[in-house]
Amino acid sequence: MATDSRMVMLLSIIRRGKGGQYIKMLKENDVVLHFQCVGEGTAPSEMMDILGLGNSEKDIMISFATKSTANRIAASLSKNVGSSLGYQGLFMIISTNAFSRISAEIVKKNSNDYLKGGGEEMSSEYKYSLILISVNRGFTDNVMQTAKIAGATGGTVIRARLAEADVVEAYSNQKLNEEKEIVAILAPDSVRNQILESVNQKYGLKSEAQGTVLSVPVDKVFKI
Repeated sequence: MATDSRMVMLLSIIRRGKGGQYIKMLKENDVVLHFQCVGEGTAPSEMMDILGLGNSEKDIMISFATKSTANRIAASLSKNVGSSLGYQGLFMIISTNAFSRISAEIVKKNSNDYLKGGGEEMSSEYKYSLILISVNRGFTDNVMQTAKIAGATGGTVIRARLAEADVVEAYSNQKLNEEKEIVAILAPDSVRNQILESVNQKYGLKSEAQGTVLSVPVDKVFKI
């Protein structure tokens, strides 16, 4: 079967306390780069029951893989719905339209889809992108200042933890800080690449900020 080495983001929202078990499963399936956050469901209890999400406290995993690896995991999870795994959550595959080079190489090398080359940039038919920038805690103000100079108008900061840091450390040959902050920026595609390049140049994985930068296309945006 032909492999698809395009980069995707995996967004997993599962039962609180299942994060460690879930990350172990991802690692066994060659997914080595992920961030773990804590969240809380806001849907009414009856809707949570319909979705099979159980209680409102959630472990949230933001992971990265090749499309082939993501499809393989999705097929495995679909076969085990309602099993004793007890994840009680949602699994989403989200296409990316840009990804920092070093991070893409780490993901592809560990999934046997490794291809040497430059940064991951894909053409996009969308008008907006959601830029996600993961950096060590304490660097978000500097990152936002750089992003604003490049055309960003604002952002949101999410606290997270880098899971399985040892895999990335082995590739980058440096000790990584597991305590992370993710800066989420909604930006027009006209300035997307400028923001990505500016932030990655100053705060990439080899810098003191140890940043990972990517963007995902946004279908529609509404003010509410």
